[in-house]
Amino acid sequence: MHQDGDVIIGGLFEVNLLALLSEMSFKTKPKPLWCHKFNLHGFKQAMTMAFAVQEINRNPNLLPYIKLGYQMYDNCVRLDVAFRAATAFVSGTEKSFLMRNCTGSPPVLGIVGDPFSSHSIAISSVLGLFRVPMVSFFATCSCLSDRRHYPSFFRTIPSDAFQVRAMIQILKHFRWTWVGLIYSDDDYGRHAAQSFHEDVTAFGGCVAFSEILPKDNDIVEIRRIMQVIQLSTSQVIVVFSAEAYLMPFMDEAVHHNITRQWIASEAWSTSNSFIVPRLLPLLRGTLGIAIRRGEIEGLKEFLLSVRPDNNTDSMVRRFWQEMFSCRFEPEEALAVSEGRVCTGEEDLSKADLAYSDVSDLRPSYNVYKAVYALAHSLHNLMSCVPGQGPFKGNSCASLHDMQPWQLVHYLQSVNFTTGFGDHVSFDKNGDVLAIYDILNWHGMPDGTIKARIVGVVDESQPTRKMLSLHEDKIFWNFESNKPPRSVCSESCPPGTRKARRKGLPDCCFDCLPCADGEISNTTDSLECFRCPKEFWSSRQKDRCVPKEVEFLSYEEALGISLTTVSLLGACIAAVVLAIFVHHRHTPVVRANNSELSFLILLSLKLCFLCALLFIGQPRLWTCQLRHAAFGISFVLCVSSILVKTMVVIAVFKASRPEGQGALKWFGAAQQRCTVLILTSLQVAICVIWLSTASPTPHKNTHYQSSKIVFECAVGSVVGFAALLGYIGLLAAISFLLAFLARNLPDHFNEAKFITFSMLIFCAVWIAFVPAYVSSPGKYADAVEIFAILASSFGLLMAIFAPKCYIILLHPERNTKKALMGRASK
Repeated sequence: MHQDGDVIIGGLFEVNLLALLSEMSFKTKPKPLWCHKFNLHGFKQAMTMAFAVQEINRNPNLLPYIKLGYQMYDNCVRLDVAFRAATAFVSGTEKSFLMRNCTGSPPVLGIVGDPFSSHSIAISSVLGLFRVPMVSFFATCSCLSDRRHYPSFFRTIPSDAFQVRAMIQILKHFRWTWVGLIYSDDDYGRHAAQSFHEDVTAFGGCVAFSEILPKDNDIVEIRRIMQVIQLSTSQVIVVFSAEAYLMPFMDEAVHHNITRQWIASEAWSTSNSFIVPRLLPLLRGTLGIAIRRGEIEGLKEFLLSVRPDNNTDSMVRRFWQEMFSCRFEPEEALAVSEGRVCTGEEDLSKADLAYSDVSDLRPSYNVYKAVYALAHSLHNLMSCVPGQGPFKGNSCASLHDMQPWQLVHYLQSVNFTTGFGDHVSFDKNGDVLAIYDILNWHGMPDGTIKARIVGVVDESQPTRKMLSLHEDKIFWNFESNKPPRSVCSESCPPGTRKARRKGLPDCCFDCLPCADGEISNTTDSLECFRCPKEFWSSRQKDRCVPKEVEFLSYEEALGISLTTVSLLGACIAAVVLAIFVHHRHTPVVRANNSELSFLILLSLKLCFLCALLFIGQPRLWTCQLRHAAFGISFVLCVSSILVKTMVVIAVFKASRPEGQGALKWFGAAQQRCTVLILTSLQVAICVIWLSTASPTPHKNTHYQSSKIVFECAVGSVVGFAALLGYIGLLAAISFLLAFLARNLPDHFNEAKFITFSMLIFCAVWIAFVPAYVSSPGKYADAVEIFAILASSFGLLMAIFAPKCYIILLHPERNTKKALMGRASK
């Protein structure tokens, strides 16, 4: 928005809340910035500046013969946008400059804004180098009072340092010496919190807890803060934060049913976002610090007289479109507003009442005072008597060559009274006299909240009269409808311990929660006590309770599933054994060495059943038997397969003239003896293992501190490794021999089945080792059971399924003639 004049002042406002920035490729010219989500309150503040300039220009006693103009920009709530606008104020936007001697006044002599502390810090740091005056109407960070860094910064809103002092006056009045503090993670929150800590300590109070609101609205961090509040005995919580950071916190506080006495900073005490029915149980009774309310005569009529002009990018046209849900361009109207075209003649008096409501002017009133402060300073500058001026040689500023630093001089000493009767002047730090309204949030019958003024804090009055409070008008959000008691105490709730703060009163301490596994039964404990080894702290951390014992049980889903599969495998093995016994005189069974087949099936049945020893509460006998039974059963099975593979190779060699004597070494007696010897070696390994370092039941507390993992300790890792290694050695030899014999004539294709079965067996147990090592507690047992069952099913299916297929489904192929016929093909 722009209005020409002899002297131009700038303005920075938050007219839109969001900005869409184009990507910076540095290859093409960036697209223009587009801001959206119109902010009615920010526009109203901008229009207040326009009204003040118009009112000054009509006043014959203020800046006569000089027309004041303005140039206003939207900061879109982004620092980079605000900074770009500020540089445009002081350097202009023209692409070329004709005056080679660079004389004359700059495009803008002073700036009203920016409303944000972070923006004001950055902008004033640069503009201060050129002594360009900047008068903010809403930036409250106490850091901006530092004249060394911000020599030309002024504000018509009190510093947070004054706001903190106002809060301290309230705390003193109600004798609240034990208060919590929550603040936003920005310049506003951090500096306010620092001042609050210092001032609370000075009057003998203590901060019970101090928490920072997360910028990213992290729900986990917010819930952690909720836990801190619930553990604290403080009944009063002071909050310094803008509404954007605070709203997610309050939404979560409602769910936790937290009833406390809230004290709101000026950044959210007048926000409409919190005056809603869902927050009524939480926030009614809140006391808030609010910037001074004012009245501006004629502003309402001016606001209602606003009309859009022909500038398609003006703030007024954007406001008009948002107010009446229409668009000036027919094409755009069809796209976004159901075809409603703006005429420019719509009636503002029937639109949003918040726009024309001037009964509770606060930030807008500060804008009004900021414009008048610049105007009065400029008036005093122009009223300078030549030869009596404040500058070098008693000179005065020139109308045609005014410099911003000259206006700063007069702004520092400006002194005037508004039409509402408020006195405006700045101290040496550029701060105004602090006057605050104290608000109290009352719950209304319709379920909403209404803020009412119940007192005033006036820094211009003596300390004893600084606070004026009407207690009979205050509503308290407690059953007694009386102020809560929140004083330093000597106790902490159970489950916490005291941590005293150095250099503060004895009652100033933090109630730190005990760690997991620790308890505190007394309310004055300075330390937490560790629970015994087999116990853990309760949820409240006020007593020790027995730890949960965890093992692979028959009653849980995993145990039931593994038991079912184990019994199923044993039954299948028994059925296959019965089939082979019943058909033991048939060629298929006889041709595949029936005695070894029976032995393999019997050992597989034992393998399936030994898996049951890994389920249930560990006992000494089950721990000793489980690995021994597993190791011996598998060696019996694998050694039988190995001998069977060797017999297949011997039979093939015996069919050749040079190998006719091979079979004499693989008769029935030799086969039994070989299996017995190989199995005996595993028995010896198990006996040595059990006699030297036997597996025993062990209650393990290292996997998870809150639980006891009841498991079988292997005793000797070497013994366990030897057991598995021996099985692996036999399996590897069997696989190697079967693989070498896989291309024997079709009549001897048993080697192919053995190769495939041992491939499955080896793959399962190679995968078992890393899975077993990395599995905690009962899942290590589940992994071992799975390996046993998977390898057992692999052997059973690969070796015996093809034979059962012929015996049961194709008996015509179970003849010597059929087998010999296949061999001759």
